[in-house]
Amino acid sequence: MIDFKYFTDKKKNFLISTFFILLFTGCSKTEITLIPDQKDMSNIQYKTPKGLFDPTPFAFSHSATASGKGSYVFISGQSGGEGLEHKLSKDFRMQVKGALQNLNIVLKESGLTTDDVLKITILIVDHDQEKLKIWTEEMHKVWDKNQFPASTLIPVPKLALDGMLIEVDAVAFKTL
Repeated sequence: MIDFKYFTDKKKNFLISTFFILLFTGCSKTEITLIPDQKDMSNIQYKTPKGLFDPTPFAFSHSATASGKGSYVFISGQSGGEGLEHKLSKDFRMQVKGALQNLNIVLKESGLTTDDVLKITILIVDHDQEKLKIWTEEMHKVWDKNQFPASTLIPVPKLALDGMLIEVDAVAFKTL
């Protein structure tokens, strides 16, 4: 664990450069946790700035901010594949439910819930308004407190596996 408040700018730049070298050379066993120079008052705030529309009916927030002691958890794209066999339904809604369930499994493994998610990215094959409606309905079921993460939806022609219709990745914040 590295607490940057004790380092000069030159040493901070060195440590950050070293981190990226380790990251891009595949050194997966190195863990660096950046601790903000704050008291232990970790929290997440979801915001809709004045002058922008209320995105709550569309199941996202304009921004999410994490503060205090903690670490970020980056979650790889989760498909709608079910179980250990990764069985893919041909039904879009079933895959959406599966992707959100798989996301919840990964969050739970890290001691997190959807309340800790800051940002999600959704990839939808052959996106249209009906798929957006289904996605939004299912998001409202999972994020039942209407505290939605920041979100980006990207229409795509195809995903990694034949039959995949949706993929969802996330960034969460785990307080220490």
